[in-house]
Amino acid sequence: MSALGEVVSLAISEAKGAPMVTVEDVAAAAGLGLVGDRYHGTRHRHVSVQAADDLSVVSNSLGSDISALATRRNITVSHGPLPTQPGSHITIGDVGLEVVRIAAPCRVMDDQIAPGARAALRRRGGVICRVLRGGVISLGDAASAEA
Repeated sequence: MSALGEVVSLAISEAKGAPMVTVEDVAAAAGLGLVGDRYHGTRHRHVSVQAADDLSVVSNSLGSDISALATRRNITVSHGPLPTQPGSHITIGDVGLEVVRIAAPCRVMDDQIAPGARAALRRRGGVICRVLRGGVISLGDAASAEA
C-alpha cells in the first residue's frame, strides 16, 4: 500500500465540452461513477485521477502553472506515483477504485493550456478508473494505492 496523500481538488463536468466545476464533495456510485459527471453511467470510464506533483513537473517543463482543472481530471491527489497497471486499486476515503487505463491527454491540451502541454502530460496525465465501492469523496480525504 502506498500513500497518495490527500484529495486536493475535486471537479465534475455535466456535459461534453462543459466547464469543469469544482466541488467540495461528490457521491461515487459503484458501477456507475461520479454523480453529476458526464461519465456517470458509462461502462468503464467512471472517474479520472491525477497527482498534483505530476502537474508540478509539467508546469516546470512548460514554464507556467497548470491548474488541476485545466487537465479536466475529476480528482487530484497531492502526490503520486499513481498505479498505472490495469486492475490496480486506489482507495480514496471509503471509496474503492480500479485502474482501467492510463489517461491520455488530448490535443485540446495544447490549445487550452500551452503549446507542448499534450506531450508534457503524456505518462503524467493520470489514470481512468471504475468505481468498485461507492461512497462520498471529499476534499482532504486520504488516498492510497495498491498494485
